[in-house]
Amino acid sequence: MEVVNDNSCSWVNDLNPRTNIQTLTSDLSCEWLVVGAGYTGLSAARKLGQLYPNQKILLVDAQLAGEGASSRNSGYLVDTTLNDGFTSNKELENYKKKSDIYKLGIDVVKKFIKEHQVDCDWNECGKYFASSNTEDKKILENFSDTLSKLGFEHNLLFKKDLTKRLGTNFYNVALHTKGGILLHPGKLVRAMIDTLPENVILYENSLLLNWKKIDGLINCNFKNGSIKSKKIIFATNGFLKSLGIKANYNFPITLTASMTRPLTKEEFTSIGEPKEWGVLPVRPMGATIRMTKDRRILIRNTAEVHNPSQMSKSNLEKRSIKQKIGIKKRFPQLPDDIIQSTWSGIVSRTRNSSQIFEEIQENVFVAGCYNGSGIGVGTLFGEQIALKASGENSNEIKIIEKRNKPTLLPPQPFLNLGIKTKLFYERLRAKSDI
Repeated sequence: MEVVNDNSCSWVNDLNPRTNIQTLTSDLSCEWLVVGAGYTGLSAARKLGQLYPNQKILLVDAQLAGEGASSRNSGYLVDTTLNDGFTSNKELENYKKKSDIYKLGIDVVKKFIKEHQVDCDWNECGKYFASSNTEDKKILENFSDTLSKLGFEHNLLFKKDLTKRLGTNFYNVALHTKGGILLHPGKLVRAMIDTLPENVILYENSLLLNWKKIDGLINCNFKNGSIKSKKIIFATNGFLKSLGIKANYNFPITLTASMTRPLTKEEFTSIGEPKEWGVLPVRPMGATIRMTKDRRILIRNTAEVHNPSQMSKSNLEKRSIKQKIGIKKRFPQLPDDIIQSTWSGIVSRTRNSSQIFEEIQENVFVAGCYNGSGIGVGTLFGEQIALKASGENSNEIKIIEKRNKPTLLPPQPFLNLGIKTKLFYERLRAKSDI
């Protein structure tokens, strides 16, 4: 699926334009091909480049590397995801498996930024699961019980403390986990591009049209060229389904976010000059919102089944209006014209919120479907799928393989109908927190 970049993502626009961008314009052959140059593809190509220093590793992206979902997210490196309580030891065990993967993801990103001295606004300030609805206190209490059983540092907070910490009296109850990290996703992914090994050859703006296996080789036809490879890693996440990969196990969701300009000194004072923070909603369709290091406010409060190639400027403007309302509900003292940019991005979901990590055919490997938690997990999965494809094993792979596997989706049109119904229901449940 060809998607035209809307060029309006604040995280990307913070960065200097890249030069020397190569586009695939010929027919090539290689030992290793990685398709998709986000966190997963960049991490996989890096590891392959290290494992095979005398081989050329080809890395291809349909757009500019790192400017898809890797730069279009909210910048949360998550340690935990919300669950409103468990009824069995088995369910607790499954949650532990997920949290082990999140921890490994944090570790691999932390190792990378330390090794390469990356400035990505790294802040170990944790994150809040927050709600304006006092009835959600029970959900957070149940979640607190789960975290206590697993040994996660956290605490419950209420309106007075939240107002002081967040600069808004909108929220009545929240749970703060201390292991979460906020960062600048654009700076992180740019560093991953800039530090690729010399034997990794990156081709951008090179759309994959189709692929098939012929006589033991993977034949990939791109918009203006082709590549034959002995082994391939697909790292296209939200676009796996459009390539016919695990199509019955994953589906794309379009998210839209807005970012304000930096608050003036007077505006920042008016909200109490809070330290950098990030809030995730208790209800799935509530707003994700955060304060950045440079005093901007990001909000994401729309999720939908939407063709990303049809996300026009007018569509973005409609969603920007909803997001301005979300900011004004929380910070009524801020001016109406404060939003600087609005952009969309694609995430990949599975029915049971598990990830894809496997060899789907001989020498054809796939990693993706991070269910909105791709910064750490995507980086981890990229590195480890490269090891798996190389015939190696690791403790990380053993932990990844223990996860629950994605479950089969219902067929169309029931799938889209079900997703739309679910999203509508969750919007109603989260109405006050959008």
